[in-house]
Amino acid sequence: MSEYKLFCFKESGNAYKAGLMLELCGADWQAEWVDFFNGATRTDDYKESVNEMGEAPVLIHGDVKLSQSGVILQYLSDRFDRFGPRDEAEKYEVLRWTLFDNHKLTSYTGTYRFLSRWAPSADQAVKDFFHARMIGAWTVLEKRLEDRSFVAGSEPTIADISLCGYLFFRDEVGEDAADWPNTTAWLERIKALPGWSHPYDLLPGGPGDA
Repeated sequence: MSEYKLFCFKESGNAYKAGLMLELCGADWQAEWVDFFNGATRTDDYKESVNEMGEAPVLIHGDVKLSQSGVILQYLSDRFDRFGPRDEAEKYEVLRWTLFDNHKLTSYTGTYRFLSRWAPSADQAVKDFFHARMIGAWTVLEKRLEDRSFVAGSEPTIADISLCGYLFFRDEVGEDAADWPNTTAWLERIKALPGWSHPYDLLPGGPGDA
């Protein structure tokens, strides 16, 4: 039995963040597929036994059970002493950009991708709203990366791992890499990290595949 278990599915950028972190840290882990598209996370059994929030990912490590990708990333960073801040000032930069990702970049990008890809009958005005917010968040990141290799410091941190989660699905939201040169170069630096895999290669899927 593996030391870590991750409840996940490959279409989820949040699950990808956790899976990528496990892989980059060389963790002994296994993926437990969650049939999200057929309602697995909404069942009473899942909420009672896995996550009362009705979400994935969920990390199991011994008696520890954690949900929310930002918390999982912090836990794994502490466990492996990898991808953390170098000093007190950088600690708050990592937190600042992780929260920005969770609240803005992932929130808007993930919602827009879902509406565009799996909810074709969704109101166009709603999709336009989330697309505009997505572009706004991406623009902030693009500007941040104008003269730096990574978001919070000179080396990759969990802030980078958090922010990149949904951007490897960029083609699925109709964005051209050439329009985001700083972000594209940054994603290439992340892809060069030993252990990197695309979410569709790293995580399991099933009947609900894209």
